[in-house]
Amino acid sequence: MAPYNVRWGILATGYIAEVFVRDLLRDPAARSASDISHTVVAVSSSSSSSRAEKFISETGIPTPCAAYGSYEALVADPDVDVIYVATPHSHHFQNVMLALEAGKNVLCEKAFTVNAAQTRILVETARSKNLFLMEAVWTRYFPLSIEVRELIKAGAIGEVLRVSADLSFGDNPEEKFGTEHRMINKDLAGGALLDLGIYSLTWVFQTLYHTLPKDARKPPSRVSAHITPYHLTGADEATTILLSFPTTTPSNSEHPGESQAIASAHLRVWTDPDEKNSARPAIRIQGTKGEIQVDGPAFQPEAYRLIPLKGEGEVREKKFTFPDDGRGMYWEADEVARCLRDGKLESETLDWEESIVIMEVMDEARRQNGLTYPEKIESTVYPTQL
Repeated sequence: MAPYNVRWGILATGYIAEVFVRDLLRDPAARSASDISHTVVAVSSSSSSSRAEKFISETGIPTPCAAYGSYEALVADPDVDVIYVATPHSHHFQNVMLALEAGKNVLCEKAFTVNAAQTRILVETARSKNLFLMEAVWTRYFPLSIEVRELIKAGAIGEVLRVSADLSFGDNPEEKFGTEHRMINKDLAGGALLDLGIYSLTWVFQTLYHTLPKDARKPPSRVSAHITPYHLTGADEATTILLSFPTTTPSNSEHPGESQAIASAHLRVWTDPDEKNSARPAIRIQGTKGEIQVDGPAFQPEAYRLIPLKGEGEVREKKFTFPDDGRGMYWEADEVARCLRDGKLESETLDWEESIVIMEVMDEARRQNGLTYPEKIESTVYPTQL
């Protein structure tokens, strides 16, 4: 049987779109994915078709591939099966609504939207139109992430009672970002929380929430957040969130307690100062029988260690590689293809409900610290001109 082919339309032509497309173009056979395949059939820039043409040429997309100078033209293309939205967080709600209203399936970069209210509307729109929608948290689809979740569900480290996860890129923000860069620009929903903190929260949720049976998952019972604003723009340069969950995992009827987590992100200190992984680990998943340590960066981990209690076994370390010299974005694309093939509207690995709960945590972190974005990008009104 021929592989199930998905025809992609790429909305935006920035760095993340380039990384995604280059992974899409890699041979699926290199990662033992013989059941699906990918074709990029259209690319759109918001500024000009010539920018889209340049992107097609530079990334090596095979012809024919349509080049559009507006997002409206892209979503109207009948040859496109699914739209990959690669714009800044601030534009996700409007861009995804545009695609859904045009009847297109969507994979949207994370963070899904600026607030949970926007995510809920996207979910309801996708549901009402019978369209596939997924937040592009690529890390969840890594073989490493899948294996760590399976170890937890199998009870390899007992009840998981605490998780700490960090993604921090230490730089001098004044020199590197100034005031207009998307990382610290509130007009683009910039800041550590939505750009980096989403990965820290990903590790918290995929270990303490997602490993439970779906009917046993409960959102955090308590959230406490500290945010340090970037003095030049007011966006957050550092965010630390403490979460308590009313459950532990794996569930243990003899000790029905709660679990805790710390998710952090910072623009002035590093998770890994020398970039040689000397500061390992970036994530610690601690259970009653030992712990799992995951080396950073949190978005693209390559190794974990399982450390049992003293006298309970040897430390086991496992390293992972990225087939065909890829970055790892092809695994989430493969998930999209299989969901479309199987008629699914959402991914079981990151379903709509979990995306909403994570957005609610980020909303609460901002609420506690008075962090808001401009009204037009917080808006739930579609269409709104940005």
